Amino acid sequence: MQLIMNAIEALNDKNGSNKTSISKYIESKYGDLPAGHTTLLSHHLNRMKQTGELVFLKNNYMKADPNAPPKRGRGRPPKPKVPLPPGVVLTPARPRGRPPKDPNAPITSSKPGTGKPRGRPRKMARPEGGITGNSTLISTGSGRPRGRPPKVKTSPLTEFVPLVIEDDDDDDDVMISV
Repeated sequence: MQLIMNAIEALNDKNGSNKTSISKYIESKYGDLPAGHTTLLSHHLNRMKQTGELVFLKNNYMKADPNAPPKRGRGRPPKPKVPLPPGVVLTPARPRGRPPKDPNAPITSSKPGTGKPRGRPRKMARPEGGITGNSTLISTGSGRPRGRPPKVKTSPLTEFVPLVIEDDDDDDDVMISV
């Protein structure tokens, strides 16, 4: 980093020195440089720019002015704090979230005397027949079994009923009787 500062001072350009001119100066002054010289130079220039030792303007690096105000970060600046008048004591801030329950407080229900337990009712035990058993064993309060009712099986006609068609005259009306 001292090499970079020496190079910028020696080049003494009023607009600053770019990366290639700094690299060429260091190479001419100190002779043969390692293969990773350009990446090291870029890394150190960026680090010096971040710390405020160098100022990067129009692709040129210059030494920072010691009388310049410090560089402000991104975003909106914080509001200035107004000093409190003397004698005022701040109360501690309340913690976030729901306050903890008092373990010594008596247990009270929100709806006394309803007789029904809170929450979802417990599942009823399975019938002895298992899944293949009759689904009417488990019943709800309305007296109906759960789920879709089974399909009603229609039995085929067992008795034959003759159909009699009568045509009494030339009219177009026909009488059908069962």
